Amino acid sequence: MRYIRIHPDDNVAVALADLRAGEEAGGVVLQNDVPRGHKFALRALPAGENVVKYGFPIGHVTRDAGAGSLLDHTCIKTNLEGKLDYRYEPALTEIAPTAKRTFRGFVRADGQVGIRNQIWIIPTVGCVNGIAETLAARFREEVKGREGSVDAIVAFPHNYGCSQLGDDHENTRKILADMVRHPNAGGVLVVSLGCENNQLDAFRDLVGPVDGDRVRMFVCQQVEDEVEYGLEQLRAIFAAASRDVRTEVPVSELRVGLKCGGSDGLSGITANPLLGSFSDWIVSQGGTTVLTEVPEMFGAETLLMNRCQDRATFDETVSLINGFKEYFLRSGQPVYENPSPGNKAGGISTLEEKSLGCTQKSGRSIVRGVLPYGARLSRRGLNLLSAPGNDLVASTALAAAGCQIVLFTTGRGTPFGTFVPTLKVSTNTPLSVRKTGWIDFNAGVLVEDATMEEVSRAFIEKVLSVAGGAPVKSEESGFREIAIFKTGVTL
Repeated sequence: MRYIRIHPDDNVAVALADLRAGEEAGGVVLQNDVPRGHKFALRALPAGENVVKYGFPIGHVTRDAGAGSLLDHTCIKTNLEGKLDYRYEPALTEIAPTAKRTFRGFVRADGQVGIRNQIWIIPTVGCVNGIAETLAARFREEVKGREGSVDAIVAFPHNYGCSQLGDDHENTRKILADMVRHPNAGGVLVVSLGCENNQLDAFRDLVGPVDGDRVRMFVCQQVEDEVEYGLEQLRAIFAAASRDVRTEVPVSELRVGLKCGGSDGLSGITANPLLGSFSDWIVSQGGTTVLTEVPEMFGAETLLMNRCQDRATFDETVSLINGFKEYFLRSGQPVYENPSPGNKAGGISTLEEKSLGCTQKSGRSIVRGVLPYGARLSRRGLNLLSAPGNDLVASTALAAAGCQIVLFTTGRGTPFGTFVPTLKVSTNTPLSVRKTGWIDFNAGVLVEDATMEEVSRAFIEKVLSVAGGAPVKSEESGFREIAIFKTGVTL
């Protein structure tokens, strides 16, 4: 298959391979070369006419476009503008239960289940990043060869914790507190400087009750040798965490983040629909999935709103969408300045096109919950989370919400990993072949010789193997990092 018309109402088709001018495709002769992932017109489109993909308008052509002509960001303009009023028109699909599956995870004392057993060193402020990283390196060397069930010892440096005001300060505190309580950590050492805004006593109160054998905190300015003191704390934490064992637990305990980045024209055809199928399967197991990237819901938000379980959830979703638009407007920035240069090079022309592909990661499930940034999950099923589209910030927010794993689709490729396993799914086969050190699963076979049912089954087994301890590529490379959302001034 060399091209695809996704929906019967579409007036464009998408190239699944590089097509050449003069070729016949979709009943038209191509007027231009059409790179893989890009669109071409299936009939003549006069200036101003809507371009239809996925069965929905994705913008309008800014000049006459002949049948067979390449359509990209140079000749398509968004139809979106400003804040909107919305009506709740529910269209709900109940996902039927499926035969229950299990995986082997770490059951924590508070009832949460982790899919990793790691020791994390978390600075309260960027000033002690170096100390945190020194402690991690020193302690890894000290326990080398006798790690037990501890699979990583990691420091998570960041820039914040001081000189922040209002929401920025609270966002930092909430994300770091969420990390301390995360079930993928068998133990946590919190390292404070002492004079920062993120004072340790107030941070302890935010975190709440913890197991003192597994979570320890100290102030560097109050001890003589912060590295030796930190190592003593790590030894105590390690003594508890290294004895943890995996046990069989139901898939209903999985909380899975859904994310895309470096998208291309095949994202909404292969990898994102695959994640949608997987999301519905997790929901059918009684588990939880989370969709974020609010700016990449713009243009497809009504599809999510009409899947809200009730009017209260609908109202929360409207606030989620319009609140993020207000954030852009307050900053004097255009609401619809998207997609990125990489997206455009991959065949995505407008935000509507990107959003219609992006939201397919949520499948067909009913929206059960809407979370503000930094909040933790409390409802099973599909949830929406407030966070920007930025890959590192959004993935960190998903993990902080309580997701034990982030599924990340990409058509361009990216190596990063957040503080939970970040499983990369390629939209096309050439990427998976070229970047074997980045890509964990290839969804490109969906436009070759594989069915969604076959690929979904294989993907379920892949995710369950990762939940049971198999490393993803970013873990093998040692890529684990966090990024915190910042919206205001720095003092």
